[in-house]
Amino acid sequence: KDGRTIQARIGASVLDVAQEHDMELEGACEGTLACSTCHCIFTQDLFDQLPPPDEEELDMLDLAAGLTDTSRLGCQVKITAAFAGHVISIPDEFNNLQ
Repeated sequence: KDGRTIQARIGASVLDVAQEHDMELEGACEGTLACSTCHCIFTQDLFDQLPPPDEEELDMLDLAAGLTDTSRLGCQVKITAAFAGHVISIPDEFNNLQ
């Protein structure tokens, strides 16, 4: 939303990095796959490089507001060197259906 460029630790989750940088990514369940409030939208190129989501993540994504073909939960995606130069979008709204 604000177009910031940030430094991220390799191996950290997208949720952890966003929270460390005071970005508006809630993560109400604290990364336990019990909500969809850390829903992020990835560029197609980066999305294609991510490991596939498991069934539990897909179930939670079904509850996410503004779901796209390149949506993932930030708590389930770990930062790698492939993230350099890519944009990750945080939707303006979310559903908290814990």
